[in-house]
Amino acid sequence: MSDVDTAADRAAWPSLGAFELPAAWVEPAVRACRLFNTALDATFYDTPGLRVALAARDVPAQAAGGEPPSRIVDFGALVDPEGALLLIDAATPPYVHRFQDVEAYLASPDVEARQVAIATITGVGSSALGSAAFAWDVSAALGQPVLAIVPGYGVADVVLQGLGGWFGFGLHDALQSKSLVQLGLAMVAPRIAAIGRALPASAPGVATVEGSPVFRHGSGSADVLHALMQHRERPFKLLIGHSKGALQIGNAILSLAPERTRGLRVVTLGCPVERKVPGVDYFQYLGLFDALGQLNAWGHRPTTWIPTWHSTNPHLPPAMDTGRLAIESGGTSMPARARPAAARRGRQGSGSPMDRRRQ
Repeated sequence: MSDVDTAADRAAWPSLGAFELPAAWVEPAVRACRLFNTALDATFYDTPGLRVALAARDVPAQAAGGEPPSRIVDFGALVDPEGALLLIDAATPPYVHRFQDVEAYLASPDVEARQVAIATITGVGSSALGSAAFAWDVSAALGQPVLAIVPGYGVADVVLQGLGGWFGFGLHDALQSKSLVQLGLAMVAPRIAAIGRALPASAPGVATVEGSPVFRHGSGSADVLHALMQHRERPFKLLIGHSKGALQIGNAILSLAPERTRGLRVVTLGCPVERKVPGVDYFQYLGLFDALGQLNAWGHRPTTWIPTWHSTNPHLPPAMDTGRLAIESGGTSMPARARPAAARRGRQGSGSPMDRRRQ
């Protein structure tokens, strides 16, 4: 879809600016909801485990009087509601790299950014902290870098959560509610609709109304994943989604060319999706005690029932073991990562040009 923002459109809707509110009035409310979701992420993702793991890896550098390698991974950096791409590598400092622009990520000269073969998406309203924790579990289990697609959080998300988005995300996905709400906002209040949408707005070929992105695949995360699958030189080989993130993965791969999905594995946790794409291997896990996932399955049966509920946080059993399920789905059969010695040396420096570009 091409950009739908034209002079004719603006002339046809001369009074729409009256619906706009100052962004300074709206952004605090969006951030408050995002902060609530960040706290709630501790229920569904092992956010305490992520902090403990990073702190343990910082000890040697701190003992030597240097900067901790994970210095960019703090609450203030990760609460940004605009969305981001987080490149997570549990084995190599500085462990987490952040990209806030899809095209900048696609143009990155970094070997790991180009060759990462695994991407993850988390559930409704999840914060960057929850997304990082989920991707960390996968990276630690598979010994591979993982790209976490962090959902941007905007007014459309606030509206959907008010309409029961936590409990009815399957229904909202079937109705494409978020796309409709985002389009409606973009038509009547484009500046408000742009809040929290910086990441999908940076994707190649994004469609916009008055500069605000509209969703072509059901959500901003699905649009971003679709763009990455379409434009990366090396398509992802493993996609892992939890809760609504599974639905977003399913939507994102629907209209891709067959050569972009050939040999792809899709792993869903807590929300099975329809197996629509030929040539894709689906590994779908649903908990016997997961009422939320079963409610939103819409008749799609998992490949495996497991004795868990909806959470992936091991401190709240019986939780899904993200790492073990990633291994069971064949993640360990993926080719070993390429890690040139020069790249390793560049990663170790606390003030390397690579770090500065990414922060």
